Amino acid sequence: MAGVAAIGEQVRVCGFALAGVSVFAAEDAPAVREAWRRLPADTGLVILTASAAAALDPAALEGTRPLTAVMPP
Repeated sequence: MAGVAAIGEQVRVCGFALAGVSVFAAEDAPAVREAWRRLPADTGLVILTASAAAALDPAALEGTRPLTAVMPP
């Protein structure tokens, strides 16, 4: 079964941990890119804050694996 991860500012993503989501708190662009690189291989969905999505290469968000969902600002 594919896992779910959330990347972004701590205050915006910490609640996802209650639902079993792997949370990667990242407060700046380098931390977001490092969290993206550290995603487990079985991650099927990544939930991103708007600022985290902006920190990633747009090509990373265009693929189908993992799926990405960007939270509204």
